[in-house]
Amino acid sequence: QVQLVESGGGSVEAGGSLTLACEVTTSPYDVNCMGWFRQAPGKEREGVVYIGTWTGTTYYSDSVKGRFTISQDRAKKFLYLQMSSLKPEDTGMYYCAASEDARGTCATRRYNYWGQGTQVTVSS
Repeated sequence: QVQLVESGGGSVEAGGSLTLACEVTTSPYDVNCMGWFRQAPGKEREGVVYIGTWTGTTYYSDSVKGRFTISQDRAKKFLYLQMSSLKPEDTGMYYCAASEDARGTCATRRYNYWGQGTQVTVSS
């Protein structure tokens, strides 16, 4: 069982920056991919960025490419999301997720562990 705890959300003006953190509180050795997802009010949850935990390969959605950066620490106990040039449309609940699936790319795998989410609000 993988447990994930997000932190770092908050309110910021457009153009500002925030960094989210996700602590992996249990053994990450069976996790192949991790990702950040977000859900805006009234919208479906969407994948924002993913990383192969053993390969370091990253996948970014077009909406955040060039503005967001995903990273993990060497021990794979923390996942980070550095967000810059934030826009009001980046507002939403951000979730950290982990996948033990071995099929497809990190952008297409099933994510079976989720954190509780952290709110990001960007004002114009």
